[in-house]
Amino acid sequence: MWTNWSGGRECRPTATVRPLDDSGVSAVVRRAAERGQPVRPVGAGHSFSALAVTDGVHVDLSAFSGITGSGGRPGRPTVRVRAGTTLAQLHTELADRDLALEAPLELAAPTVGGALAVGMHGSGSSRGSLSAAVVGLRLVDGRGRLRDVAAADLDAARTSLGALGVLLEAELAVVPAGRVRVTREPRPVDEVLDAAFWASHPVVEAAVFPSARTALTRWADPLPEHTLEGDDEDAEGEKEERERTVGVTVAGATGRTALGGAVVVERALPRLVPRFNRAVSRLARTVTATGPMHRVLSSPPAVRFEQTEWALPRTTFAEGARELLTALADDGLEVGLPVRLRVGAPESGWLHPAHDRATGWVAVRVPRGTDHAPVLERAWRVLRAHGGRPHWASRSDWTVEDTVAAYPRLPDFRRVRDDYDPDRVFATPALDAVLGD
Repeated sequence: MWTNWSGGRECRPTATVRPLDDSGVSAVVRRAAERGQPVRPVGAGHSFSALAVTDGVHVDLSAFSGITGSGGRPGRPTVRVRAGTTLAQLHTELADRDLALEAPLELAAPTVGGALAVGMHGSGSSRGSLSAAVVGLRLVDGRGRLRDVAAADLDAARTSLGALGVLLEAELAVVPAGRVRVTREPRPVDEVLDAAFWASHPVVEAAVFPSARTALTRWADPLPEHTLEGDDEDAEGEKEERERTVGVTVAGATGRTALGGAVVVERALPRLVPRFNRAVSRLARTVTATGPMHRVLSSPPAVRFEQTEWALPRTTFAEGARELLTALADDGLEVGLPVRLRVGAPESGWLHPAHDRATGWVAVRVPRGTDHAPVLERAWRVLRAHGGRPHWASRSDWTVEDTVAAYPRLPDFRRVRDDYDPDRVFATPALDAVLGD
C-alpha cells in the first residue's frame, strides 16, 4: 500500500520498481507498456493530489540522486541534477559548490522530479518556480526511449504532471551562493493585502488567520559580502543568531509550538479556534536570522494537513484573498492553520499555474483528522471566481473543461504529449480528469 505524506491518498500499485540506471528505467517502461500497465514515477509523496495514484507500476527513482555535473557560461552557471535528488540534498550539494537556487524551496523531502512535475514554487514578485530554472531535461518516454527534450518542447516538459515520461535528469540555472537576513514580523492584514508590501523585498510571504486583524509576514533581504576575513566577533554573533532562529517560519504565527497548540484546540474545542488564532496573532513577535537562504527559510511542517492552493492573477490577488478570509470566518470554517499567501513571476511553462501572468498564491490548509471538505470546497468556489488556477500538487475540483479554458497552450502540450507518450503509458484517472485522453 502506497500513501502520500498527508495520508489522504493511497493506492495499491501492481509493482514498485527501483531501477539503478537509465537502461533500467527504459526496461521498466517497455515491459509495462507491453503488459498494458500504466506507469507513474513517484517521488516523496508530498503532493495532495492524486497524480501518483495508480493500480499500475510505481517507479521509485531514489537511486537517481545527486548533482552529476556543471555547465553554463560565465555569469550564468548551470548544474545537472538527477531527478530523485531531494531538495535538501540539492541545496547541500549546491552550497558545497558555492551555488544556490535563485528561488530556494523551503521543504526538504520532495524530489527534483516531483517538484518540477507540479510547478513547486517559493515566493517573490520577480522570482519563478523551480520549473523556471530548467534549461534542459532528459527522460524516458512512453516507448522506453531515452530522450533529451528538444528546446521547442521544453515549455511543455518543465511542468508536465508526469504525462510525458519518467524524468531522469534536469539541467538547472543556478546563481552564486549568498547570505540573507530573514525577518518574521506581525503586520496589519490591510497592509499585507496592499501591492506595495509584495514589492518591498526580493522574497516575501504572509500567513493570515481569517478572523485576525494581524498577519504574520516573513521576508528575506540579501546581505553584503563580507569584505574582512577573520572577523571572529561578527562571525560568532551571526552563528549564535542563526542557531537560535533557524527556520524563521510563517507556518504557525508565533511558530511551530503555537501552530501545534492551535490544532489541539481545534480538535478539542473547535468553537474556540477563532479566539485562539486571534490571540496567537497578537502575541507574535519579531525575530530574525541570517545565513544561506535555503537554511533560514526552512519551514518543516509542524503537523500533517490537506491543502488546496490556487494561483490568482496578481490583479485579483488582494480581492480574492480578502473575500476568502471573510468567507471562511463568516461561515464558521476557520481552522488551526493560517491561510498562506505568496507571490511569483510569470512562467513560460505551458501548464504551469502561473503561466504568462504575475501570480498571487493562496493556500488553504486543514489539519489531518479534521473534515477538510467544507473548508476546501469553499475555497475552491471563491478562488475560481477570481480567475484562479489550482496548483497541480493540491486538492481541487478542476476538470478538463477548466484546463481547456484556463491554459491557452494546452493544444501545444497535447501535441507534444502525442509525440512522447502516444499510447498513454503514463496516463491515470487523475491525469485524464484534467488533461483529457
